Parts: sequence; C-alpha cells; structure tokens
Amino acid sequence: MEKTILINSTPQEARVAILENNALAEIQIERRRERGIVGSIYKGKVVRILPGMQAAFVDIGLERAAFLPGSDFHPVGEEIPGLRMVENEPAVAEEERGFEVEYMRHPAPPADFPIEERLSRGQEILVQVAKGPIGSKGARVTSRISLPGRYVVYMPTSDHLGVSRRIEDERERERLRQIVLSLNPPEGGFIIRTVCEGLSKAEIHADLRFLTRLWQQILEKAEQSGAPSRLHYDMDLILRTIRDSFTNEVTRVLVDNASDFQRIRDFVDTFSPRLKGRVTLYEDPEPIFERYGIEMEIDRTLDRRVWLKSGGYIVIDQTEALTTIDVNTGRFVGRQNQEETVLKTNLEAAREIVDQLRLRNLGGIVIVDFIDMERPENREQVTETLRQALKTDRARTTISEISDLGLVEMTRKRTRESLEQLLCEPCPYCEGRGRVKSVRTVAYEILRKAEYQARLNPHTKVLTVAAHPAVAHFLCEEESPALESLETRLGCRILVESNERLDRAKYEILISEEEA
Repeated sequence: MEKTILINSTPQEARVAILENNALAEIQIERRRERGIVGSIYKGKVVRILPGMQAAFVDIGLERAAFLPGSDFHPVGEEIPGLRMVENEPAVAEEERGFEVEYMRHPAPPADFPIEERLSRGQEILVQVAKGPIGSKGARVTSRISLPGRYVVYMPTSDHLGVSRRIEDERERERLRQIVLSLNPPEGGFIIRTVCEGLSKAEIHADLRFLTRLWQQILEKAEQSGAPSRLHYDMDLILRTIRDSFTNEVTRVLVDNASDFQRIRDFVDTFSPRLKGRVTLYEDPEPIFERYGIEMEIDRTLDRRVWLKSGGYIVIDQTEALTTIDVNTGRFVGRQNQEETVLKTNLEAAREIVDQLRLRNLGGIVIVDFIDMERPENREQVTETLRQALKTDRARTTISEISDLGLVEMTRKRTRESLEQLLCEPCPYCEGRGRVKSVRTVAYEILRKAEYQARLNPHTKVLTVAAHPAVAHFLCEEESPALESLETRLGCRILVESNERLDRAKYEILISEEEA
C-alpha cells in the first residue's frame, strides 16, 4: 500500500493528512493553544478516593481532576521482576500515538488490596494521560507509564518484553528480542515496534538508551517538583506523526513550512537517515491541502450523510453516549433480486464505515444498523467484511456478530475528541439539538401566550408581538382570522411586528394599557 503524509503548518495550528493509495485515510489537527496532553506525564495529588468504583480522582493541574481506575495504578518504584517474554497476550493498541503494540493488559489488582488501601488522599503520584478531556469529562490517567521511541516503547513499571504482531517472521522476532536483552536493560519492559524489522543492533540500542535516560530525567524532575506539575510533554503532532507513522510504506512526506521541514529532516537524520530523502518541502503557491483535495474531504467529513458509489448512503449521528450509523439503499435498485441488492449495499457500506470511523476519529460505542438480510450466510459475509476492513485501523476495536435485526455493536478506543467536536461547536440557533421549531409551531405558541398574558392583565388595550419575519408573515397572512378572533375575545388590539434580530423560535410580547 502506497502512503503519503501531507503536513500543513501555520502559527495557529498543524494539520496532518495521511493518504493511502491517494485516498485520504486519516486527518489530525492540533491547535497551538489547545495542544493535546495524551502521553504527557504529571506529578499529581490524590484529591478523592471512590471505594465503590475502585477509582480515584487526581489533581494534575487541569481544570478538572483526572480519573484514575484502580486497575491502572502501579506505584512507581515498586519492585519489578525480570523481563518476561510475552506471546499471544491481548495487546492494547494506542491510536493516538500510533503504537502497533503499546502495553499489555495488566490484571486487575487482587480483591484483598482495594484502592483505599493502596492510595490515600493527598498522596503524590506519577501518572500519564491515557485519554484527554472530552466534553464535560476530565482526563483519564494511568500510573503504568509508557515512553514511545522511534523503534521501541519503554514501560518503566512493566515487566513485559513483546514484539509487534505485524512482524510475522519468527526468526526476526527472536533476533529483535535478543538485541534488546543484549543491552542488559534496566528495570522495566519494552515493546519492539514494527519499524524495527531489519534494523541493526546499534540503531535499536541508541533508541533504548535515549528512552531510559529520558525516564531518569523525568524521575529527577519529579523529586524536585511539587504536585501538581507537568514533568514531560509528548512531542507535538508533526514530530509525533513522523515518529509513529513514517515507515518504509510511506513514499514521501510533503510539508509546507520551512521551519517544520528542517525539524523533520533533523529528526529523521537522527533516527531514520535512510528515509531522509523522502521528506520534501512543498513550495507551490497553491495551498497544499487544496492541491490534494484535502480541504474538500474535511468538509465532507462534517456531513451526516455519506454517499456510496453504488447510490446507497450511510447516515452518521453522534450522541453523548454513542454513535449510530444507518445504512440505506438510496438510489441503488440493483439488477437482480432484493436480497442481492441489500447485500451489495451492506458490503460497500461496511468498508465505508471503517473509513469514516478513522477519518472522523469516532470512538466509544458504535451501533451500525445494516439493511435487514434474510440469509445467515449474507450476514456473516457482511460481518467478516467489516472485520477485515478494521484491520487497517490502528485503534483498538471490538465487534459483535450482526443480529437478526441487522444491528452490529462495536467499540473503538477513544483518546481524543472527534473531528466534529474539534472543528465545530453547538449551533447557537438550535442549541445543539439539530432541530428548530417550525414557523407554525412558534406562531401557535405566540397565540396561546398572548391570550394568557392579556388575561393576566384585564386592562390591556394593545398587545404587541415582535417575532422573526417568517413567523410574523405567517401570523398576518395565514392566521389573520385567528388574530381577529383573539382581538374580539380579549377586547384589545394585537399588533404584529417583524424583527430580523430575533431567532425564529424567539419572540417578545409587550402589553400596554393605553391606546396606541
């Protein structure tokens, strides 16, 4: 698969687009003033312990306290046994930083060591941000620290030595394990990343030494700092992308900022000199994202409806609790029977859904409503197509079998805001509901409120209604008989004024006891 990385950098933000076979696969944006904190390490102070949830809240200096699950607490400095080889254990893939394999799942703490016996209020601990603040929720943190390098991931509080599952040759896997062991590494665990395949001992050892020195610097800074304080900030988006995504599969990296171009060249020259020639400064007058159609693709990712090549479409809706995706045949009527038409639409939709999950960075619970299929073998085919498509996604996902109703439940690891949450804000007009009251609904509401206000004040002579032009026109034209009837019942005049400054659902009612 041919990959290209496009980097658009301005003083306000950095944007990275990853193209696979000339099609946009991922888009990431980082605002300079709102730089993400995932991967950052803090010295925090425990402010609250929740025995009922086996969790704690930790003050790390942000607006909201961070959430620490009990299963993610491992005190730094606790005795760690020697390195343990890991084979076929479930791995946690970290989408945010692009680890093929990051750290292994740690077993939950034994029942006789509840969190209230391992932590106390006011205690100072080292934690790393695993999931940034999203919406009204604070960050999620872990004390199981992981420091990503170009070739390996160092885990100071672990005892695992693992190899990326994407390295399939067993002899190469064993060679890489021995390279790590030959350095006689300090306490902690390591994960050997995919880019290590074929590398020399010297290159890998240089990365190992850099990460272990970095950890010692963090510990020294922790001793000198109070809580809360930040001890380590992960790389910015541009260098993080180069570190995690610039592999042999990437044919070129185009960057439109001379300063960032030089930063990238220096980084690649240090860690992957053989790839240095693939980094190019984009100097054309046409903006890089315009030149490659990325701006148009970003706009499309904000649409609810995504059209399929066949003529069908999917509808994507994000709610606070989950994301729903509905599949429809649309204009596609097929050439054979209905079941075949439905199957083709569902198969195409399954692949497009995975593309949209990656592009929009949708996470959490996802419910997909495929078109109902009668044959069990067709449902299995759609589920398998979805599973195969998800192999291209670096985020950890789980997926259920398709139900008799055509529903698939899945989860996708979420570490940061979705593209919509990053680029958009709730509409001030509809207040985020996505719907507004119709003109007729608002007009009838005005008639009820006007009568109520007039009856509260029996001396009313003139009742003035100010409303949006569309509502005012509806009242004066289509509901003029209702206004006349209301005037007769109330014994007062009713004046309707058009006010363009009012939203369509807003209006004002003024009462006067004197004739106009």
